[in-house]
Amino acid sequence: MLIGMMGAGKTTVGHLVAGRMGRPFHDSDEEILARTAMSVPEIFAARGEAAFRAEERAVLAAALASPVPSVIAVAGGAVFDPDSRRRVRRAGVVVWLRARPATLAGRVGSGAGRPLLEHDPAGTMALLDARRRPVYRSLADARVDVDGSPPLLVASRVTSLARRLLAERAGEAAGCPAPTGAVSS
Repeated sequence: MLIGMMGAGKTTVGHLVAGRMGRPFHDSDEEILARTAMSVPEIFAARGEAAFRAEERAVLAAALASPVPSVIAVAGGAVFDPDSRRRVRRAGVVVWLRARPATLAGRVGSGAGRPLLEHDPAGTMALLDARRRPVYRSLADARVDVDGSPPLLVASRVTSLARRLLAERAGEAAGCPAPTGAVSS
């Protein structure tokens, strides 16, 4: 499971990791579009942010309910919903794609297609990052810094961390203790 701010690369990296691990990929925004036939800006405009957050919760719950192990890109703000946070904590390996606010602002540019960034994208991104960073930190089993790294390299790091953490958990389940604590790359 990938968490992080908009612009961190969850969708791009998620597709690559899913391919490398031979697993299906679930992207919250893509699944909301498929479920509602509306883009994120359209939902915000027609139904409001609360309706969008409800859709986030629903697609995350559906992805996590799948019996098939998957790679999931969690919508950036979904972590503020208490039920979604509990689901993420109980899920498999959680990797935080971390980036500096300046990197994120550069990646999202004018904020087109991102309703929360309609006014002052860079300033809003910095505020959102400050608010979300502690939540991402608390949920993550591992962290990969993405600043200045191409998606293929980030995907390699995520895949290696995920495989290692999954193997450790399998060992723990078999009675072999493993080291604790978050890891980073």
